[in-house]
Amino acid sequence: MHLSHYPRPQNDTGIGMHWSAGFPAAVGLGAIREMWLPQLRNMGVSWVKIANHDGGLGFAELLLAEGKAYRCFCTDAELTAKREKAEAESSSPHYDGCCLRLSEAEIEEKMSVGIPFTIRFKVPDKDYTVYDMIRGAVHWEPGTLGDFIVLRSDGMPVYNFCVVVDDYLMEISHVVRAEEHLPNTLRQLMLYEAFNWKAPKFAHVSLILGQDRSKLSKRHGATSVGQFEEEGYLPEAMVNYLALLGWNEGKDREEYTIPELVKAFSLKRINNSPAVFDMDKLRWLNGIHLRKLTDEQFLEVGVPFLIKAFPFLSSMVEVHNPWLQAALNMEKNKMVLLSELGERLQFLFHYELKGNEEMETFFAEEAHLTAGRLMSERILAVKELTPESFWEAAMSIKEDGFKGKELFHPLRALLSGALSGPELDVMVPVLLSGTEISELISIPERCRRFLEVFGK
Repeated sequence: MHLSHYPRPQNDTGIGMHWSAGFPAAVGLGAIREMWLPQLRNMGVSWVKIANHDGGLGFAELLLAEGKAYRCFCTDAELTAKREKAEAESSSPHYDGCCLRLSEAEIEEKMSVGIPFTIRFKVPDKDYTVYDMIRGAVHWEPGTLGDFIVLRSDGMPVYNFCVVVDDYLMEISHVVRAEEHLPNTLRQLMLYEAFNWKAPKFAHVSLILGQDRSKLSKRHGATSVGQFEEEGYLPEAMVNYLALLGWNEGKDREEYTIPELVKAFSLKRINNSPAVFDMDKLRWLNGIHLRKLTDEQFLEVGVPFLIKAFPFLSSMVEVHNPWLQAALNMEKNKMVLLSELGERLQFLFHYELKGNEEMETFFAEEAHLTAGRLMSERILAVKELTPESFWEAAMSIKEDGFKGKELFHPLRALLSGALSGPELDVMVPVLLSGTEISELISIPERCRRFLEVFGK
């Protein structure tokens, strides 16, 4: 993330950025636009603009003209041989600078016959120090680097050259990136100095590790924004959790909205120790953010998952049928991932007692079986089933001595075909009001099926 000048909240930081991704051909800008940017947008991340320059040839030629870079005609085979010889002699593997010693006539001769060349930066013989906003002063001694390539023989700029030119042209003020890029900083500092440009501030954050404390990878689970989105994580929860990896406000607090993070976040509060990605904690935070949604917001984020599980409900979405809201709200306070909706609401459209070991075990108890039979018979005897008439029929078995768990547990099992699920007071209205949905198994039909399996 390369941050530029923009209105910031306190402490000289903020969320919002210029995205600097190098030159298009070098990094596949089209792929970034097609894959990364929509995912970032869905996460609530905004940017001002994307680097889209047509190459660094002009800047490389400027370095040549000022004697800060030179053409290198060495082939890959020659460079490999030099590196292997240096390793065998336990000497520095740095480029030996043989092309730096070419005369103008020799250079012209090689160019005239079309010998390919790269452009190498002439590394100054001096030390460098950068003050990293997270790691403090980082120092490099003279001789740390050899002369390095800035432009390949096909005219393609290398990464470290790209980002320096891009960031300068985009007026980038802060570069926040992974600690793996810290070695790149030395090359970039040299280039900023060579161009006489002011270098941005650097902040190198620690790596994110898996639970086994190895570098986070695909084997630890989802690793892309798109994957997390498909699994039903909210953008607000993702941003909240990611902000906590290596950062804290100094308070005993973990739940934040994005505006609250913008106000509280400071690079000064980031520590330099690796953070461990805890999927359980992310799920917990996601559940908290789900429960904070209004009914309208929950409907908006939940409907795509509901339609994916039950395509026949798509027509109800178009007419904003209130049944959808009621169905979703049944599980709002219990679920942690939107992708759970299909499984949690499956009971509305699937009711099978025969071969259901959980139900067969539960109704093997005489008291449960008797309560289930009595309630089924009395509910089926009601001519017009409404919430009022339903509860009157179901509660009538109190006169037969059933109460508390002996009444409500069998009722839940009768209605849902399971021992756990939504609260009865929200489940019953949903089962009664969805009469226009042919796939919905009605309460009377559930009672009939119950008696077919567990009747006398």
